[in-house]
Amino acid sequence: MPIYQPWCHGTITRSQAEDLLSKAARDGSFLIRASESIKGAYALCVLFQNCVYTYRILPNEDKKLSVQASEGVPIRFFSMLPELVEAYYSPNMGLITHLQYPVLREDEMDEEPESNNLPPQLPPRNFLANDGKDSEPKSSEQSCKSLSDTYLMRLQHMDMSIIPEEHQTALQEYFRTSISLDAEQVQFGYPNLPGLKKLTMDICKNLNSEISRILPVLEVFHRALDQQLSPGIGQTPKQNWDSGQSISFKLERLTKLLYCIEDKAKMSLFESVGNEGGHRKSLIPVVTFEVKQESLAIPTKMFLKVDVESGKLFLKKSKDGPDDKFFVHNKILQLVKSQRMHAKLVIVAETEKEKILRKEFTFDDTKKREGFCQLLQQMKNKHSEKPEPDMITVFVGTWNMGNAGPPHNIDSWFQCKGQGKTRDDTADHIPHDFYVIGTQEDPLGEREWAYTLKGVLRKITNISFKQVAIHTLWNIRIVVLAKPEHENRISHVFSDSVKTGIANTLGNKGAVGVSFMFKGTSFGFVNSHLTSGSEKKLRRNQNYTNILRFLNLGDKKLNPFDITHQFTHLFWLGDLNYRVEFPSTEAEYIVTKIKQQQYQELLSKDQLNMERNDGKVFLHFDEEEITFAPTYRFERDTRDKYAYTKAKATGTKYNLPSWCDRVLRKSYPLVHVVCQAYGCTNDIMTSDHSPLFATFEVGVASQFVSKQDPNSAPQGGIQIMNCVATLLTKSKTKFFIEYHSSCLEKTVKTLEGENTEHLDGSIKVWFGNQVEGYKLGRTGNKKVPFPQSHGSATSLFSSKLTPIISDPEYLLDQHILICVKSTDWDESYGEGCVALRAAQFAYTEFQITLTHHGERTGTLTGGIQLRTSEGTPTEKLYDFIKVEKDDAVASKGKGSDTNRSSATQAHDISNPNYVGMSFKSGHVVDKGWSYSMPPKHIPTDKQGGYDAGNTRSPAGKPMAEDEKPSAMFDNPLYGAMGKSRAKDQDHPPKDLLVPPDPNFPSFKPADSDPDRPPVPTPRHRSFTCSETKPPPPTCIPSRASAHKKPVVPSRSEGGFAPERPPLPSKSRPGVPEPQNPRDYRESAELLGKLRPPARPGQPPPPKDLHADVPKAGRSVK
Repeated sequence: MPIYQPWCHGTITRSQAEDLLSKAARDGSFLIRASESIKGAYALCVLFQNCVYTYRILPNEDKKLSVQASEGVPIRFFSMLPELVEAYYSPNMGLITHLQYPVLREDEMDEEPESNNLPPQLPPRNFLANDGKDSEPKSSEQSCKSLSDTYLMRLQHMDMSIIPEEHQTALQEYFRTSISLDAEQVQFGYPNLPGLKKLTMDICKNLNSEISRILPVLEVFHRALDQQLSPGIGQTPKQNWDSGQSISFKLERLTKLLYCIEDKAKMSLFESVGNEGGHRKSLIPVVTFEVKQESLAIPTKMFLKVDVESGKLFLKKSKDGPDDKFFVHNKILQLVKSQRMHAKLVIVAETEKEKILRKEFTFDDTKKREGFCQLLQQMKNKHSEKPEPDMITVFVGTWNMGNAGPPHNIDSWFQCKGQGKTRDDTADHIPHDFYVIGTQEDPLGEREWAYTLKGVLRKITNISFKQVAIHTLWNIRIVVLAKPEHENRISHVFSDSVKTGIANTLGNKGAVGVSFMFKGTSFGFVNSHLTSGSEKKLRRNQNYTNILRFLNLGDKKLNPFDITHQFTHLFWLGDLNYRVEFPSTEAEYIVTKIKQQQYQELLSKDQLNMERNDGKVFLHFDEEEITFAPTYRFERDTRDKYAYTKAKATGTKYNLPSWCDRVLRKSYPLVHVVCQAYGCTNDIMTSDHSPLFATFEVGVASQFVSKQDPNSAPQGGIQIMNCVATLLTKSKTKFFIEYHSSCLEKTVKTLEGENTEHLDGSIKVWFGNQVEGYKLGRTGNKKVPFPQSHGSATSLFSSKLTPIISDPEYLLDQHILICVKSTDWDESYGEGCVALRAAQFAYTEFQITLTHHGERTGTLTGGIQLRTSEGTPTEKLYDFIKVEKDDAVASKGKGSDTNRSSATQAHDISNPNYVGMSFKSGHVVDKGWSYSMPPKHIPTDKQGGYDAGNTRSPAGKPMAEDEKPSAMFDNPLYGAMGKSRAKDQDHPPKDLLVPPDPNFPSFKPADSDPDRPPVPTPRHRSFTCSETKPPPPTCIPSRASAHKKPVVPSRSEGGFAPERPPLPSKSRPGVPEPQNPRDYRESAELLGKLRPPARPGQPPPPKDLHADVPKAGRSVK
């Protein structure tokens, strides 16, 4: 596509095209953009009567272009886009209106290149070539003479006293005579340059002979170290090193040999000394912690000795006391952290008599407690009987090196020493499973930097780490290293880069990325260096969008999804260059605040935080709380002074101290990920940036092999029902849903939904009339289902997905990727993700935010049910450590058993990071998803999944057509995505959630809501509250949960601090119905404004999915 045409906008997004046309606000305005779904195709966007109409421009086999316009209009073919546009300026060509006003491209802000990223300037030339057609051409003889005189003049101005006299003569002779001969050779097309070759051979005569003497020796040494050769292979053939090779070839060969020899020698040595059978000889020393234990309200000093190698935890009354009282690793059941007292920890262990003990200890500080927990987790992992790990740790580091080499010692970076959330000294020797290092303005070569990193890690951990991937774009680099034992668990490694420098063609700014599969879990890492300058915030936002769209990583089958949806865990690191938005006159005030360690005011003006809060960049990403000083811009060789002024030719430039270097992450819903460290170093000072570190504890899924017979195991099922999408567009097209997952046999598509336009500019799409295994008939004015076989029935509003394995151990770790697409263009209008773990115990309603290319495009609500085979998921290693949300501790003592302790525990224990909560700021974080998940202890049917019969109401009766269940309300612990269904349909959705109200009863709605089709009600509802609370109904006492195990809650119930109200007895499976049960769905007790409107009958049947849709119109404000 010719980029000089003003109406050609290249690869802009659909929403950007709408915005540009809306600003034009004239009928007949148009632009052309590249298609997002079809390679080589374009989209012609035309504005008419406040609507955007999109026409496809498709190439045929001969690369001729044609427009898919209205039917009946002859198809015309064009060789070039300008010809096509010129033709459609004429009326009656099949468009909604003829083309009139081209919409010009927005001028791209040219980035000012930094001086250290520019290539070196060439010296000024003293000779002139032919400058124009009118100048008199010079003869080749005159040109050669001018060239010779120029270089001879330069030699006269150089200090040649340090050069031997014979070499001085050789240089002068070359510039006087030989350079003219070489110029003639080039003129006649011979690039050999014999004069230059003779000169280098004369100058490097001694070096050449020395290399020829040394190379054979190094070759023999290299072959001796080669482990692939057997001892008795005979003599190696002789090689003639003087057979005409150039000196540069020999030097390159010499360099490669030295690198290979060093690499193989180190590998051999460390494998023989540091490894046995591919596994490390652990050097984690024995660590002793001084703690306090209360006995009769009197604190007593105790010592906890952790021996990771032997797998024992010793409890001692004195540091040098006997090691006679200890717990073996498999008898330590749980570590429970106190949330209120950050230094307190409860150890739950089993005695020899199978009694459960709860030992409560208080450490010196939180960091010591975290170090103790990490050591015990390492112990459990080391002695685990599981064949594959279910939890790993990942180190992520980023550093702008400032075009300077690293200092001799950079150990503190990898040991997480310095400011912020750092690691305790006791955890120094615990190695991470992966090390991901991103650098910017890196002056080193790939090989040199990789050797440096491996050497540092070898010194710290005594492990020779394996290189998974390395990728470089100019001076931006990413390196991924892994433990040797993980080498066979890593697959599908991809790497790519995107340039975002001037005109998106220079690589001084941009991103590099690496992705891979670790067994059944996908990882993505992006290291980016964005545009610099405090005033270029919008340019940085555009850099982020370009990287998101064009970085090509991961599974190619997931093309509809960008990298934020393709990976279970995505980590984004680098010099993002977002600044603190203060006036330059406040520089000293900022420095004062930093010295006082008062960061909150500065962070409130941090550009990245503000842009994220506005949803412009890094939508639904998480970042650990920043508790360290800004990492930029220091004076080199010190960390005590910020250099916030920089003299430039245009004047003084201010670079206020800012948190330019960041690490953010985004993970699928309901997966385990915890940030253990986030900070920067204090002692690495060669650059004006400080290195940043972050470590994460990450749950992983194995490549599952079912133990059940595939022929006898029951077929699993995933049922997604009642889906309603609210899309922020006014497109006239129809939509369907596409389901992707590695757990599915194939990609599943629904039929097209029914659209309803809203006054707020959005479209609500019902995907309710999806029927599989059913035919639709009519009885009067009602649609009725006709099952294909007697006794089998599914919801009229569901899509059934068939997983490849029905074992719950496998299915509960899987996710379904959802993509809402248009039927005419097959373009994505929004993507999201649903976790199957949410439906572990019962039907669960969900609400997810749809995004496309990093922008919010709408929401999708629905319900999910799961049917699995028999089986109980095993406990994961990351369930070993829990957070106690209430300090009402259970009864303590040596004799307390499981049942007694569980009966007294009313507190909830969970990992807050696992369920997506944030305690650092005290407010609900928008994760982009929410679930109305039931408590774990509620039983389900024997098949462990959804009801195979008709959809039932909470009372257990089949739902009548006119019976409408209550609307779904979000659980506030899962993200700020809630909406009130009782509001008017034209009101825009709200982002705030209201907490559940235990006194809010179930009820049968009485009014009508035209925006939602009838949905089957889950057996266990989520609850909400309102400003006006109704009178509480008569409560039915719940049964005592005496069968619960102590401190072993489900991961899926983590984060539910408030207790749910007891369910009506009718809705509890296994409880007999009373003779005259009270109808909890009656709304007589509710105030009028609390009654949600009832829902109407089913929507009309869908139109044919393959009906011709020649054009798609979209309205803009």
